[in-house]
Amino acid sequence: MTVAAAGFDAQVIAAFGRHLRVRDRQGRLLEARPFGRRLSVVCGDQVRCELDTRHAEAHVVGVHPRRSCLYRSNARGEAEPVFANLTLLLVALAPLPAPDLFVVDRYVAAATCAAVRVMLVLNKCELAITPELRTELDAFAAAGYPILECSARAPLGIAALRAGCAGALAALVGQSGVGKSSLVRCLVPNVHIETGELVREVEGRHTTTASHLYELEGGGQLIDAPGVRDFAPALTHLEERTLGFREIAALAPGCRFADCRHVREPDCAVRAAAESGALHPRRLESYRRLRRLREELAPRTPGRRG
Repeated sequence: MTVAAAGFDAQVIAAFGRHLRVRDRQGRLLEARPFGRRLSVVCGDQVRCELDTRHAEAHVVGVHPRRSCLYRSNARGEAEPVFANLTLLLVALAPLPAPDLFVVDRYVAAATCAAVRVMLVLNKCELAITPELRTELDAFAAAGYPILECSARAPLGIAALRAGCAGALAALVGQSGVGKSSLVRCLVPNVHIETGELVREVEGRHTTTASHLYELEGGGQLIDAPGVRDFAPALTHLEERTLGFREIAALAPGCRFADCRHVREPDCAVRAAAESGALHPRRLESYRRLRRLREELAPRTPGRRG
């Protein structure tokens, strides 16, 4: 193996497992791999590389400190990084397929606990929005999460979405079928040229299994993530008392007990708010589901906070 003596800094712009693509400060694109099994690298990371001239690829030898990181929980309850250095998480949903709002809640909770701004993106807004879905969207808006209604097909709202991403490192996440790829094509007109080359070359798998970072016209960057059926935030990266639910955080000081879990405790201000309609009951149920998941996985979660 022949490796250049001098290293260089780069940004990870595509990631599929240990197969990476990086872009250095001169704009050069290189295929890359982490050097060492313990090095965890994700899309958005700023990394230190050394060039393997024999194989025309880069070795990532270090990861610069992350300004932020979104984590998920794996099957063993361990925290795994998903994206690094985010400043904005775009959570896409649509009238069809029917949104799994509990998945939306978990993305929102993970981003909130990571101090990453959140925007909900309602795609396919030309379709009928049921009163039930409108009520759910209103609950998110009341908690302080902006909603942007758009349509990649019409197109409608794309300029507002692009403006919302200006100057940000944003990631677009959501269920399969909500039209994320169509939104990306609207925001990045040449996406069809770049999408999936990394994965086709090294794995022969479907292109949507890789995360890919794109430059946006007018400034900003966008990470396109694969669609999901479920998402579990990393338990060790959730705020202990409120799990990232803003409404719970606002109401909890009114509870009788400082360590109230808002399940069965007496004089619980959170439960009282749900019963009166001041707190959307489904959001409270979502909090409780995440609380139960935390308790189920806690015995096998190393380094748990709290």
